Amino acid sequence: MEKVIKARRLVPDNWQLLEPAEGQAEVPAEGQVIVPLATWKAQRERLLARGNVGVVLEPHEDPAELAQDLGVLPLVAVNFPNFQDGRGYSTARLLRERYGYKGEVRAVGDVLRDELFYLSRVGFDAFALRADQDVEECLRAFDDFSEAYQASVERPLPLFRRRLLGV
Repeated sequence: MEKVIKARRLVPDNWQLLEPAEGQAEVPAEGQVIVPLATWKAQRERLLARGNVGVVLEPHEDPAELAQDLGVLPLVAVNFPNFQDGRGYSTARLLRERYGYKGEVRAVGDVLRDELFYLSRVGFDAFALRADQDVEECLRAFDDFSEAYQASVERPLPLFRRRLLGV
């Protein structure tokens, strides 16, 4: 079984990511599945009744399309089709800050060790790494930097304010 990093620990990946297909993706009757946004929109009522469903957002898709459903979705995955496409960073931040999403936000696709520290700062808490990445080694990425100056989803106060407050 594949492993993902979740809450900075290695855990088994119990979710099946369905690939976008022409029309609607075929959703298995059981198990935890992550469906494309188009499938969610087309089969919303059936998938709500089924349960154990997450949604994957592509870089061009607006998280506002999921805003009314975020309270019932246990997981929102954000796809990074290649490491040069950073739009997913904004998507995660919007999910956390604008929409107040408290569930799992998972980075999927071309996710590399070098990005993990930064992805966690904008609200990602789970990472399905690219197949050639050593997940054990990637756990160390969260300790690459001991401090960050800027405010983030993880730490809403910038360093100078934390120092003034003694935190």
